[in-house]
Amino acid sequence: MNAYLEILRPWNALMAVITILLMAIISGQFTFNVFLAGIVVFVATGAGNAINDYFDHKIDAINRPQRPIPSGRIALKSAGIYSLVLFALAIIIGFIIGLLPGLIVLSSSLLMIYYAYDLKSRCLIGNISISFLTGLSFVFGGVVVGEILISIFLGSFAFLMTMAREIVKDVEDMEGDKIEGATTLPIVYGKKVSSYLAAFFMIFASLASPILYIMGIFNLIYLLILLVAIALFLTGAWAVLKDQSMETMHNVSKRIKIGMFVAFIGFAMGSPFVASLIF
Repeated sequence: MNAYLEILRPWNALMAVITILLMAIISGQFTFNVFLAGIVVFVATGAGNAINDYFDHKIDAINRPQRPIPSGRIALKSAGIYSLVLFALAIIIGFIIGLLPGLIVLSSSLLMIYYAYDLKSRCLIGNISISFLTGLSFVFGGVVVGEILISIFLGSFAFLMTMAREIVKDVEDMEGDKIEGATTLPIVYGKKVSSYLAAFFMIFASLASPILYIMGIFNLIYLLILLVAIALFLTGAWAVLKDQSMETMHNVSKRIKIGMFVAFIGFAMGSPFVASLIF
């Protein structure tokens, strides 16, 4: 894969695009602004990943030496300029969509830069920041399609699961973070406390997610698909409580990502718009 594409972590960026697509499916709106919103979140998320690699190049040399900057495939300065250009592009397109979407993209971009520069290494603050940004992708999509209330519910679910995954990843990256003097949750309070908190977020999100069915926002199809995601989350919670090894944390991190993807499918298939097409 080309290094300039790889540094964007395109699969992660596409997950952000899925939030826009989901809001379009839920609302039944497939306008040009939705298309632009998809471009915005892909570019902005990619820029966030690139600026994160820029500031984390020393840690990545230990934890992930195969990434574009530590492997020498992209110069450090080039990565910084590249990310800023992408942020600017995303902000411009955001304002083309509208004032409020533009302001959301601008504030999100600034938060992503500050996160990579400083917040990431702070105990829990960094986790909260990135989880907030993940949930905000849904809200951004909701603003574009006019379904703000539903997007807040979905954004809250994404926030909880991203918090769990971020904490799990911090445990996985603990050794490299220690060398760089980071003050992440597992470094400050230990692996055990971190595993308890990650498990709490997974369990709480699993128990709370059926509320969207109970409230009548999604139909029975959503609930049935959601059971698969809940199984992944709960087994992940059990795994981190039993064992805090790097291998376990890596596997649980992947399990959470798969579970979120399954839940996203449930959001789409259980929406009134899709139900009207099927039935």
